[in-house]
Amino acid sequence: MITVKNNNNEKNQNHHMNQKNHNLSRHVGSAGNIPKLRFPEFQDAEEWKEKQLEQICEVNPSIEKLPKRFVYIDLESVEDGVLLQKKNITLDGAPSRAQRLLKIGDVIFQMVRPYQKNNYFFQPLDDFDYVASTGYAQLRAHQSSMYLFQYLHHQGFVDKVLAKCTGSSYPAINSSDLSKILIEIPDFNEQQKIADCLSSIDELITAQSQKIDTLKTHKKGLMQQLFPAEGDASTGSARVPKLRFAEFRDDGEWEEKALGNLGEFTGGGTPSKANDSFWKGSIPWVSSSDIFEDSIHQIKISRFITEEALKDSATKLVPENSILIVSRVGVGKLAITKQPVCTSQDFTNFTPDKDNLMFLAYILKSHSKTLLKYSQGMAIKGFTKDDISKLNLFIPHLAEQQKIADCLFSLDELIAAQSQKLDVLKTHKKGLMQGLFPCWGDPAWSSSSNGDPVWSSM
Repeated sequence: MITVKNNNNEKNQNHHMNQKNHNLSRHVGSAGNIPKLRFPEFQDAEEWKEKQLEQICEVNPSIEKLPKRFVYIDLESVEDGVLLQKKNITLDGAPSRAQRLLKIGDVIFQMVRPYQKNNYFFQPLDDFDYVASTGYAQLRAHQSSMYLFQYLHHQGFVDKVLAKCTGSSYPAINSSDLSKILIEIPDFNEQQKIADCLSSIDELITAQSQKIDTLKTHKKGLMQQLFPAEGDASTGSARVPKLRFAEFRDDGEWEEKALGNLGEFTGGGTPSKANDSFWKGSIPWVSSSDIFEDSIHQIKISRFITEEALKDSATKLVPENSILIVSRVGVGKLAITKQPVCTSQDFTNFTPDKDNLMFLAYILKSHSKTLLKYSQGMAIKGFTKDDISKLNLFIPHLAEQQKIADCLFSLDELIAAQSQKLDVLKTHKKGLMQGLFPCWGDPAWSSSSNGDPVWSSM
């Protein structure tokens, strides 16, 4: 029997978050260098001081020499404050940009495309030496390092940085200009209180992210067990999965079928961008960037075309209950559509005749490696209708298809629910930062998303 456990502690998370924030008070009529939200013990404290960055921290501290071996942190090593990879290298083999020898409590600030906010608070769990690229500014705070780290993510500060950047595709700021940027700072005790508050939410965000990653890993492993091994039957691949629901264990082997025999394909195209009227209709039009890597149930819809555009271009109307399969520029991504849509030429779309729509979408997702192999060696990476129509799949009867689809869908629902909780935590932190730091900018600025709508088939 296959079961999905939802082992969560949302109540504990919410209680912890509320405990950290319930003492915050709104400062009525706040202006200038006084934040809108302030802890009670600082309600009557003086206004915050405005200082240049170089006055509150040492920027790019000098060093005598680099160690002979160290972990190198380049601009691809950090994402959302997390060190993703450790490149252990020797000094002899180090790139010339390896210059920032880090100490515990140092903060490194991303100077290239700073709007990404891929900054890092250095607090290692090992005894290795760490050296960062000169693509980062190394900041060593005179008071609270964590306050400094949190402040660097304050949008008002990032906007000031961007105003000093040069370059359009890869905007960058130099250390000298960065060091002159003004920031607002309270006394040390209030710095520490704010840092503790925001870092506690960061801990919740990290824990929630790890929970989602665990669920995704569990789903990936489950898919490997629920479908027969990927590959052509001629190679001797098993015709039954390693893991099977009890009621189907005596049902025999799955039947091998070519995808082209299971339904119909529909291509895509792009109406002329020069004709604005084509793009003012009501028919959804989808490009490969509108499909999510980790979800077959969501499509981002931002463009709509007219009937005239449909008739005057290569795009086709894909029927409802179809699978949108990216066959160029993003091979491996696919999504279910429950309504008629049009797609770009980067898709080879599939509408099943009678097999379970969701089951076929999941089993195709499990064959991502095969689809990627089809796309190798071409000038524009991709595969054709002829390629994918010959893809051999092992298919059980409809009842087993439905059971597998229901199992994986329940996991996707759980992942989506946990992802929403993560978004709530991030939005909560963003809102707190609006209030905890003064001079955020336009008071009408909102943390709510103004992005394109996401249509879900869940």
